Amino acid sequence: MCGIAGFATPHKFTQFQNDLEKAVSALSHRGPDADGVWSDATFGIGLGHRRLAVIDLSPAGKQPMSSDDQMAQIAYNGEVYNFQTLRTTLAQKGRRFRTDTDTEVIVNAYRQWGVSCFERFNGMFAIALWDREKKQLLLARDRLGIKPLYYYFDGQTLLFASELKALMKFSAFRRDIDEDALPLFLHYQYIPAPKSIFKNTYKLPPGCYAQFDGRQLEIKRYWDFPAITPSTRINRTDDALEQLDNLLTRCVADRLISDAPLGALLSGGIDSSMVVALMQKVSATPVQTFSIGFREPEYNEAPWAAKVASHLGARHTELYADPEDALNLIPKLPEIYDEPFADSSAIPTLLVSQLARSKVTVALSGDGGDEQFCGYVRYHSTAAMADVFNKVPILLRQHLARLLSRLPSQWIANCYSPWRRFLPQRYQVANFTDKWEKMIRILDKNRLQDIYRMTINLWSDPELHTLINRRRPASAYENCFEQSETWPTLARLMYTDQRTYLPDALLTKVDRASMSVALEVRVPLLDHRIVEFTAKLPEHLKYQNGTGKYLLQKLLARYLPRQLFERPKMGFGVPLDRWLRHELKELLTDYLSYDRLQRQGVFNPSEVERKIKAHLTGQANEQYRLWALLMWEMWHEKWMN
Repeated sequence: MCGIAGFATPHKFTQFQNDLEKAVSALSHRGPDADGVWSDATFGIGLGHRRLAVIDLSPAGKQPMSSDDQMAQIAYNGEVYNFQTLRTTLAQKGRRFRTDTDTEVIVNAYRQWGVSCFERFNGMFAIALWDREKKQLLLARDRLGIKPLYYYFDGQTLLFASELKALMKFSAFRRDIDEDALPLFLHYQYIPAPKSIFKNTYKLPPGCYAQFDGRQLEIKRYWDFPAITPSTRINRTDDALEQLDNLLTRCVADRLISDAPLGALLSGGIDSSMVVALMQKVSATPVQTFSIGFREPEYNEAPWAAKVASHLGARHTELYADPEDALNLIPKLPEIYDEPFADSSAIPTLLVSQLARSKVTVALSGDGGDEQFCGYVRYHSTAAMADVFNKVPILLRQHLARLLSRLPSQWIANCYSPWRRFLPQRYQVANFTDKWEKMIRILDKNRLQDIYRMTINLWSDPELHTLINRRRPASAYENCFEQSETWPTLARLMYTDQRTYLPDALLTKVDRASMSVALEVRVPLLDHRIVEFTAKLPEHLKYQNGTGKYLLQKLLARYLPRQLFERPKMGFGVPLDRWLRHELKELLTDYLSYDRLQRQGVFNPSEVERKIKAHLTGQANEQYRLWALLMWEMWHEKWMN
């Protein structure tokens, strides 16, 4: 695991070369073991790398690295787990190797197979590769977006890096805020790809590669999620169970390849317990596991994690976090998440990463299970409500619309029944995108307009499409729902999360938290073979009788007593609502003070003041909205002043 940065430009090569060294230095946390820079003035190209040594710990593994024929140069972040098999194949074809690294396998695989090599890699990766023969720079990202890759393109100069803080070291980079991105952040707590907080700066989409020949930048897709069709389904429970057991075991075993100490992050939930159970199944020694606990019982899974570890025979380490631990971490969040990010579970993720890094360099996690096996309650409720409304005859819906139109608009707006959010546009059709986005937003359109002083670009807000008569770009959610229009309801919801929330929120959270302390986190449940397998499972093998993860729980029961995991789902969260009223109150009122917001001119200080008062007095729970505003203000102070 590492960090990469680089440039391709026809201008001021020496300046870019100097900036590249600064960019690489800004990524030292991702790779504390070595650094390297390679450049070629003839072509105006530069690649930089910070190394976290995991496979082949010798200096021979230093990057950037060349192919055996010196015609390609690579800087790479990640792990390709099938590199040994690929190496054997390449050696048979005459390719020569000087190291035992997967890096050398990747660059030689490109020389052998061209861009089709990306389809052969099983792993997590962000790759920058210079093809000297074609005079072409290639950027590639793994199928699920486990590893990050940002790029900046102004029409001539291309910059890229693992994190924005590295891009900001280039003098050519402009920190101009994209005004469409801020409302997206306030809606979702993160900025959905391909956008970033800055103009001309983007996230390379998962499963894609970019080609740049010095003039034109093209984005191409090499992998996509498999389509859901009845003909591809695995319907027999016993068959599905055996296939899942064998496949998951292989995926976990693949991720145990490491020349550095290795362990697992164990929350005590179904997904991480499944991963640790299979690790222990294939390991000859006890697995090292790590978990974080909280004093508040409603947030504390640590006792369950300890019981799971004990039953499996793992060597378990746990740490109970106090508010002081959070207070010490919060000022560091804008530095670690150098783009506005407001998922408060970043705090326990940072804490457990620090704990694990004190003993290991690599850790496996259970991320990705909810999005594939129907683990979120919102999937079940959304599907049930949408199905009910869609079964109501259109004439009856129109009659309902007329009745509702006679009610005071304020009464409807203040109706917090969970059914209201699924009432369709004009109460006639269940617009899937609208209803799903209303559920997942922390600030809907009306609340955003109340709090946000700046002009909202109508093109950036999916809910305003009925107010304008011109065509606007579709949102990521609309694209996902459109592409999966013929799929079963639950499959559409999970697919949408896999394409949006998973890479842009969950995997971003884990990557930044873990790499801030140079911990490599591997996610076996997001092996593309698992994703392609779960796409073949019918809904009844994922969700039955009000409970998700049916097949995964059935498999876990082979390794653990059900009483250790059959309990209500707990999110990996913190008692943020209470902390904001007490331990974090001073921080909140300082950053969101009336005078400060008035000077900045982005938010309505009176509305923010009202929300703070309502939360502090217990009249309302505004924790997520206030946390998003707080994270924005802290980010802005760190990076824009």
